[in-house]
Amino acid sequence: MLGTAFRTGSPNWLDLGSPDTAAAAAFYGSVFGWEFVSAGPDAGGYGFFRLGGKTVAGLGPLTEKGATSAWMVHFQSADMQATAEAVRAGGGTVRMEPMDVMGEGWLAQFTDPQGAQFASWQPGKTGGLEVASEVNTLVWTELHVPDPVAAIRFYSGVFGWRYIEMETPGMTYRVLSIGEGDQEQGSFGGVAPQGEGAGGASAMVPRWVPYFQVVDVDATVTAVERNGGAVLMPAADVPDVGRIAWASDPAGAVFALLRPSPRA
Repeated sequence: MLGTAFRTGSPNWLDLGSPDTAAAAAFYGSVFGWEFVSAGPDAGGYGFFRLGGKTVAGLGPLTEKGATSAWMVHFQSADMQATAEAVRAGGGTVRMEPMDVMGEGWLAQFTDPQGAQFASWQPGKTGGLEVASEVNTLVWTELHVPDPVAAIRFYSGVFGWRYIEMETPGMTYRVLSIGEGDQEQGSFGGVAPQGEGAGGASAMVPRWVPYFQVVDVDATVTAVERNGGAVLMPAADVPDVGRIAWASDPAGAVFALLRPSPRA
């Protein structure tokens, strides 16, 4: 599962673009117990979700024309200019050119060849998320695209990722790992064929989906609905993985819930 000892290709940041940041802060505060803290008057409304005083995600207003509310997974880059060139060389799109974020690090935003959006963060003074794989924090990232093999080829060219195949009922699931160190210990996410598995109709959109670890998936699903969100896939047990559900917040941003199996 995810940690905070980030290396090249690790998910090292996660943030939400929302049309109503106050409403988003209230929703996630009620569901996960997060506190929103502004990054300051010069940050354009951007700030941080914190849990127990540690940063678990970011939140900011939508900045791209025509954008809809969504979670954005960021992957660590050792050289942001080189990462942008690798994205272009692989057939992806650079939506936002690399920029220095007030000395905190370098940021760029991309779209892969199949339409899934992602970002990259090269640490400066800010290394990344301060906690992961704990209750109410990011624990897994999952890509849904029409052609998983082509997707892995693209991302391997950008970040050097490795993968292994797992046969599951009705599909082949591919577990992703960073390019260095022990492959199992370096796993952080997976790739599923678009429209397969969790998420129903929402899985028909090429996207990265963040999974948040929770103690009780069913109780969290109830909290999502009680606070104006929607359940996209009801809670279900997945052998050797755990109990999962897919949901969206009131503005439509998709995320998933996971109570890991003790063996996972």
